[in-house]
Amino acid sequence: VRGLASAKYALTVAAAGGHGLLFIGPPGAGKSMLASRLVSLLSPPTLEERIEITRVLSAAGRWPGGLARERPYRAPHHTISYAGLVGGGANAMAGEITLAHRGVLFLDELPEFRREVLEALRQPLESGSVLISRAARQIEMPARFQLVAAMNPCPCGYLGHPRIPCPCPPSFVQRYRRRISGPLLDRI
Repeated sequence: VRGLASAKYALTVAAAGGHGLLFIGPPGAGKSMLASRLVSLLSPPTLEERIEITRVLSAAGRWPGGLARERPYRAPHHTISYAGLVGGGANAMAGEITLAHRGVLFLDELPEFRREVLEALRQPLESGSVLISRAARQIEMPARFQLVAAMNPCPCGYLGHPRIPCPCPPSFVQRYRRRISGPLLDRI
């Protein structure tokens, strides 16, 4: 990665401390590219973590054929459903947060995700697990992941851009940014 010194520093600090990260910038600034590099900055998984990752993949029908060697990197599309992100459904399948266990979950275009989907991240970010309740049973799934998200500074993406003017009225910018709740931002 060339340039972007402060963003690379933030990525390094996040990797070292296990912190969440939110990149805000215009389209083409390198937010997604930087986010995809985080997993390579993390320490290799320990044997115990490799076993945990393998168990999750195996339970989800994605067994790698031996112990997993790398931390997972998951980047679901912003149209993902609640059950797709958190898990659930009729057969209580693992969601993206469980598939990202011991790795990185990247949410690009963060304000475009449905509010209830984003709010469902709050408890797993705190506890490292998610509890799926169904009529007949409850299933606790692991969900200790590092959250990295990216978003534009406004709906058009060009607020503060040095060459491209932003046509977004301040009320649109505020509404766009309010799609991300304070409690979720606190966890990032």
